[in-house]
Amino acid sequence: MKRISVICYFQLLLLITACSPSTSINDNSGGVASADNSVVFNWFEYQGNDEVFTPALPANKFQNPIVAGFYPDPSITRKGDDYYMVTSSFSYAPGVPVLHSRDLVNWQHIGHAISPEQKLDFNGLSVSRGIFAPTIRYHNGLFYIITTAVDSGGNFFITAADPAGEWSEPYWLPEIGGIDPDIFFDDDGKVYIAHNDAPVEAPLYQGHRAIWLWEYDLAAKKVIKSTGRVIVNGGTDLASEPIWIEAPHLYKINGWYYLLCAEGGTGPQHSEVVFRTRSLSKPFVPYANNPILTQRDLASDRENPITTAGHADLIQTPTGEWWSVFLATRSYDEAFYNTGRETFLLPVTWQDEWPHILEAGESIPYQVTKPITSVVNYPITEVNTLTGNFTWRDEFEQPTLSPYWSMLRSFFHDWYQLKDGQISLIPSATKMTDNKQPAFLGRRQQHSRYQASTALQFPDVEHAAIGQESAGQVSAGLVAFQNEKFHYYLGVRKAPLSKLTNRYQVFVEQVNDGVITKVRSDIITANAKQQLILAINGDKGAISFSYQLPEQDTVILEDKLDGRLLSTTIAGGFVGSMLGIHSRIEVKAE
Repeated sequence: MKRISVICYFQLLLLITACSPSTSINDNSGGVASADNSVVFNWFEYQGNDEVFTPALPANKFQNPIVAGFYPDPSITRKGDDYYMVTSSFSYAPGVPVLHSRDLVNWQHIGHAISPEQKLDFNGLSVSRGIFAPTIRYHNGLFYIITTAVDSGGNFFITAADPAGEWSEPYWLPEIGGIDPDIFFDDDGKVYIAHNDAPVEAPLYQGHRAIWLWEYDLAAKKVIKSTGRVIVNGGTDLASEPIWIEAPHLYKINGWYYLLCAEGGTGPQHSEVVFRTRSLSKPFVPYANNPILTQRDLASDRENPITTAGHADLIQTPTGEWWSVFLATRSYDEAFYNTGRETFLLPVTWQDEWPHILEAGESIPYQVTKPITSVVNYPITEVNTLTGNFTWRDEFEQPTLSPYWSMLRSFFHDWYQLKDGQISLIPSATKMTDNKQPAFLGRRQQHSRYQASTALQFPDVEHAAIGQESAGQVSAGLVAFQNEKFHYYLGVRKAPLSKLTNRYQVFVEQVNDGVITKVRSDIITANAKQQLILAINGDKGAISFSYQLPEQDTVILEDKLDGRLLSTTIAGGFVGSMLGIHSRIEVKAE
């Protein structure tokens, strides 16, 4: 019998697939994959073990960061004894994580504010675009979140009676440019929106920005156009050329209007500064002892450094204490961090009616005395998986996806299914290098030392239909993802050109500045009904990959590759690393 050419084989396969009664699902990226080709994952587990997280914390202390991993740009509000916090989510969906606490220390992930109802779509955007710096406020029985959809709509706000959802459709603010909007409810009933934007005249230098203030008609849902004006030009001292004044938050405390802003950019020079005025019709005066929070004046080679501190928000407890949430990072090798910008908590003191978060020259502490709260015997209903060392395992037994999972760019989710204690991913032609939605579910890397592992059933389909013109092999596995140009993929697929049905290839793929390299692969023999365990181990700047067959020893496929590729210092952008499961169709068999 003559051998059929590869091209003819693909054409025959496509014809058979087209005539098959099996379900086909649009993957929202131009390809179509059959549900029969889905890859089944049985569980996913994440373990974190950092030396800075004390296993036996004193009863009167809490652990910084209070929310570890990629939870940047925190904003906080309070309703009674309940605190709610939101952070940036960029191009991840659902967007804007909503966290809840009753003691400012133990936080739970209760949902997301940006869901399909808001009709936002980040397809085509890089990971570090999308939702920037949300502000959350509670006013007269309603919660407000105001934020920016960068390159995808601009500034808007949404509302909800319950912060766990559902949130309203967006109220767009086309008159307001720039980023990082804040909404302020004055005690005279007026509402104001502050935000970062370009100065009135041409910028004088790179990074020259301004803070604008507008009055907003809440009843008419309109910006009062005639009110827009610059209230801070450049920063605390224009003559010194301060850069990237942003993230404004406006408060009225004891007759003073305080304006809190980030200054210095999101890197090592990041800081928090404050201004005040007696009247919004008068100029804001900068504090003579700014910044009120920074780590830029400390040695970069100190042990277990916390760096890039800034972007703060203030909250007062029912007992009268003032506290601040803010972002910072935990670095290794002085300048690298893979966990992204995290949320920290420190008490606020007042000196001459100016707020202070941290004195100059002091390091942000990992352990801090707890707030005094009005909540007695606050019940902890589950293990805190937002800080400290912990193990988080998803057996996929719930009817809906855990809020700790994220997708990329789109809210379309017909490509995964939860059923019978498993999750199945329908492979897509979209790769992790594309600016579309891949078949990928990720959770945040929250530790410098971690293991992410999963058990999956072998993808026992050699080829899968992906439209009308091409076909390829199905692969599936784990991804350590920073952005489209920097990530690792530990995958498995049918062995290329193998005539044996039980031959598979386990491989590590590295993407370094967009260049895709197959680092290492093993050919293994296995029953398609068996489970394959895949694991990624990270240890600061090193990353390792392994696999295990049932009742066999773990095999280290590749040990101590360069994990710094997943750091913001190398990869750029504003996000932290995500770890998760992925399935795709290799358009060209390798």
